[in-house]
Amino acid sequence: MAHELVFLEARLSPQTASIGATYPVVCAFVNDRVDADVLATLAAGRTRFVALRSAGFNNVDVEAARRCGIAVARVPGYSPYAVAEHTLALILTFERKIHRALNRVREGNFSLEGLLGTELHGSTVGIVGTGKIGATVARVLSGFGVTLLATDVAQNPDCVALGVRYVSLEELLRTSDVVTLHCPLVPETRHLLDAGRIATMRPNALVVNTSRGALIDTAAIVEALKTGRLRGLAIDVYEEEDRLFFEDHSADIVQDDTFARLLTLPNVLITGHQAFFTEQALREIATTTLENITLFERGAAIPNRVA
Repeated sequence: MAHELVFLEARLSPQTASIGATYPVVCAFVNDRVDADVLATLAAGRTRFVALRSAGFNNVDVEAARRCGIAVARVPGYSPYAVAEHTLALILTFERKIHRALNRVREGNFSLEGLLGTELHGSTVGIVGTGKIGATVARVLSGFGVTLLATDVAQNPDCVALGVRYVSLEELLRTSDVVTLHCPLVPETRHLLDAGRIATMRPNALVVNTSRGALIDTAAIVEALKTGRLRGLAIDVYEEEDRLFFEDHSADIVQDDTFARLLTLPNVLITGHQAFFTEQALREIATTTLENITLFERGAAIPNRVA
């Protein structure tokens, strides 16, 4: 089935929803707002389906979508390897200070001062959430000679077969040198790492987040990083990223004081929500999104439907 695609630069929000309402299908991404106000505007127009280009749907008011009679579908498993490999890239870059070395070499500075690294081998890595991405991270890490801990609502047999030991979140945080987050953002996981839980972690711990920004209480982790309570933070997501990521702000003054503080800390490594951004993942996202739209237009069941 052929589709006519219209690309709009503006993000979906209460201010732009009226534009989207002129189309029967709206295609949204992670930082588009699909809340009750937006859905009401879409429903008042022609829109009957929201096709998400992401696995997560925490930006969607699912109950409001049902009330408005708007169907919503997602792309649940486009490429666990993309995010898992980026997670490993962040860990290794931080541990061996590759980002700092790169900048030095470009300036002709080949001193090793301040570049003393840490070996991943022999450390304990805690994986919070062992769905497809978390399990792929475990599989890749298993070749590094690390002790793997995990926590989840249910154990993944593939992880158990790798030798991953499931423990409580409290034990994982207390005993891990690296803690990497791979769970969805739901009310129960918002600020999963808050001041209280951060206080129980090892002082030498590195926190990695390639999942959803609001899993971490950013103000609390900034304080822990400033005081040396944590060794470092490596993130590809940020809880207020919708005002920053996916746009060029190089000529602007960052108005987010918390994010600006993160940028000043030498023990923080940040990428701009690019973990998913591979050729293979984008191809799969596009294919599944179009398949979801086709099934909706045909009135067929959509396996990836969330509302």
